Amino acid sequence: MPSQQALVRRPGPRLAEGLVTHIDRRPVDPALALRQWETYVQVLRDHGWQTTEVAPADDCPDAVFVEDTLVMFRNVALLARPGAGPRRPEVPAARAAAEALGCSVNEIRAPGTLDGGDVLKVGDTVYVGRGGRTNAEGIRQLRATFEPLGARVVAVPVSRVLHLKSAVTALPDGTVIGYPPLVDDPALFPRFLPVPEESGAHVVLLGGGRLLMADGAPKSAELLAGLGYQPVLVDIGEFEKLEGCVTCLSVRLRELYA
Repeated sequence: MPSQQALVRRPGPRLAEGLVTHIDRRPVDPALALRQWETYVQVLRDHGWQTTEVAPADDCPDAVFVEDTLVMFRNVALLARPGAGPRRPEVPAARAAAEALGCSVNEIRAPGTLDGGDVLKVGDTVYVGRGGRTNAEGIRQLRATFEPLGARVVAVPVSRVLHLKSAVTALPDGTVIGYPPLVDDPALFPRFLPVPEESGAHVVLLGGGRLLMADGAPKSAELLAGLGYQPVLVDIGEFEKLEGCVTCLSVRLRELYA
């Protein structure tokens, strides 16, 4: 049976020092962030996901955003090489976790850079954001890794947000959703649905039409509920202060087979 495995990593003691690029820095409450993270992980478990904690990287303030450390396609894990140098020590523990789950492991090598948050999979199409953290060489190496497995890799520009998935994610039927002011070119996606709030563009597919979303996007949740989906809302406000969203806090492994 296909897996519902998720890698997560608890917030470390330096979380409040995390990098911010496109927004103004605001104070972060580490204790509240930990409670929000615990709720997020419990929601995954409540919806049938088995969670594995990646070993801490406490010297790395952004380590909780584990999605940036690797990208999955089928049973192959491609280890990232973050565009922000201080984040690169986050990757070795992600490698260990992927290997423990039986993944085949590849890696991005210098001078390539790739953040997992720049990669959006829609079926066998893999959209890759070319922006501040992911460069052309990183995209070339991702293409060389995943195209032989049947992926169609499409590079798209990202200039208004930190990562591609800060701007767009996708619904179970493959429709890409986004907040238009933050999307460089919606026409690059065959089906695009605008949502009325920035955080409404971020969904994690829990299965069965359930969408994990931040609770700060009630109008978007109402829109998606009207399309027959079931929003499952969580408060991740402390992570949003660091340009995080619901996708950033886990790596979902859907195509491992027992």
